[in-house]
Amino acid sequence: MSQTSGSLLAISDLHVGHEENRRIVDALRPEGENDWLLVAGDVGEMSEDIEWALRTLASNFAKVVWAPGNHELWTPPKDPLRLRGVERYEHLVELCRGLGIVTPEDPYPVWHGPEGPVTVAPLFLLYDYTFRTHAPLSREEALAAAHERGVVCTDEYLLHPDPYESRQAWCEARVRSTEERLGALDPAMPLVLVNHYPLVRAPMDVLRYPDFALWCGTESTADWHRRFPVAAMVYGHLHIPRSTVYDGVPFEEVSVGYPREWQRPGHPRTVPPRRILPATPAGQGER
Repeated sequence: MSQTSGSLLAISDLHVGHEENRRIVDALRPEGENDWLLVAGDVGEMSEDIEWALRTLASNFAKVVWAPGNHELWTPPKDPLRLRGVERYEHLVELCRGLGIVTPEDPYPVWHGPEGPVTVAPLFLLYDYTFRTHAPLSREEALAAAHERGVVCTDEYLLHPDPYESRQAWCEARVRSTEERLGALDPAMPLVLVNHYPLVRAPMDVLRYPDFALWCGTESTADWHRRFPVAAMVYGHLHIPRSTVYDGVPFEEVSVGYPREWQRPGHPRTVPPRRILPATPAGQGER
């Protein structure tokens, strides 16, 4: 009989540069001693904050699995770590490895639950501006329209794609390599995919500012939850924590978000971490 590894828990968008969020991370604890924590990006922006948060989580959970968000990849002007683009990402990967945290560059771990084993795959895919509000618009036209309406992601100034010519090109390279890797896995083994961005366009339908969808993923992954044996898809980025189902596959948005968001009355913040597996009873989320 396989040994059960507790629960698969998930959280994202911790943004520990905010003191209120830092206290949340400091207080996070597992349900049991064998629980894994899936972190779907945006731990923080400054390198010192990122290291503190990851070290804290790694000390409290049996295993931590991390997928980068856009904020970890920023190069803020006041951050003493001046690495950009791929070099910054690789630095974060080595930081995680030193803490025993699984990254998208490592072998995918297998979690053994009461219903059998599941492969946990952290992904790093970025976005390519194909989530457009008006399909006929070109990427340049869609970005220009968003700028005119005052909707501009800070990535345009702080997330550098070096040595790629653009964030779009970096995304395309990541999608190709990840698709090949997923395709080489055992098709009989269920997958839990962890990515900062959702794989499909549908979650963007609830955005307050629809133009922001440009910075939220890629149409290249629209069928991955059907092509691969996905048991659950974990993501963040939108700061709209909820549970939805697309084509029979649970999609879990597990973000904490900024204090001004989660402190609003009635906000469904993801604290404590959301349990992904074993699955919670039906009806405990927006389905």
